[in-house]
This record gives sequence, structure tokens and C-alpha cells, in this order.
Amino acid sequence: MRKEDKSVIVEQIGALLQQYPHFYLVDIEGMNAESTSAMRRKCFQSNVKLVAVKNTLLKKALEANETDFSEMYSVLKGSTALVFTETANVPAKMLKEFASKKQEKPALKAAYAEQTVYVGADQLNTLAALKSKNELIADVVAALESPIMNVLSALENREAQAQPAE
Repeated sequence: MRKEDKSVIVEQIGALLQQYPHFYLVDIEGMNAESTSAMRRKCFQSNVKLVAVKNTLLKKALEANETDFSEMYSVLKGSTALVFTETANVPAKMLKEFASKKQEKPALKAAYAEQTVYVGADQLNTLAALKSKNELIADVVAALESPIMNVLSALENREAQAQPAE
């Protein structure tokens, strides 16, 4: 591959890193065609972008980024796929689904989600449990709404008891 081609690919990866707030590094080494197709289909259905990359080019793109991704460099071995997403926990849930079918691959190498770097397959459950910004907002609204609903309910009960029966 020519040097110009490599620099174009590094720029494209860098643009994707800027475009998406979360990404995962996934081990796809040794996956057969059937498993790979199933993974691509699942990514498409989940609105997740899957890109196979060369580790050296990915490392250059990560180094060129403003964020420090140096913790991830140690996992850049073997075959790696980049999974980009708008919602942090979607790829983790997808990987857990593959694992529940007794498939060893794809496996999590590392992830950047909610402005935190996660390294290692043991972080999969943590990533799957992350709540999106919208889920957190809904939780806060529900928590704020609950006391108000209790007060309104108590007032309605009191009003109903105060009115004489006809």
C-alpha cells in the first residue's frame, strides 16, 4: 500500500473518531464467513458502523486524535474491527448476544464510551450496563416526578374524603 493511501485511510478513521462519540475495538480474528455476515447484519440493524482496520493505521489515527487513547495501544494485535455508535451500550449488548450463543468471537478488546476508556473483555458487562444520556434524563425526570405525583394523589384523596356523600 502506498504512503498516500495509508494517510487517506488514517484521515478517514480520524474523521469517524470525530463523528461518533463512542467506539469499540473488537477481536474478529478467526471468524468464519457466516459469523461475520451475522455480525454485519446485527450492526446494520442496530444502527452501528463496523469497519475492519489495520492496527498500525488505527494506532496512527488514535495518536493524531486530541483525546489520549494510549491505554488502547496494547490491544492492537491480531484482527481488529472498529465499531462506531451513537449510543454507548448498544455494541456491548450486541457482543453479549453473540457470547450467549457460545461464540468466542467477536470479543471486546477495548472501548471508548462516555468519555472513558475500557480495556479488556471483562469490561463487557460494565459497558452493557451503561445508560445513555436520554436514559439518564428519563430516570431524573421520573425521580423528580414521583414526589409530585404522591402529593397530588394525597390531595385528591383528601378532597374526596372532605366532600359529603350524596
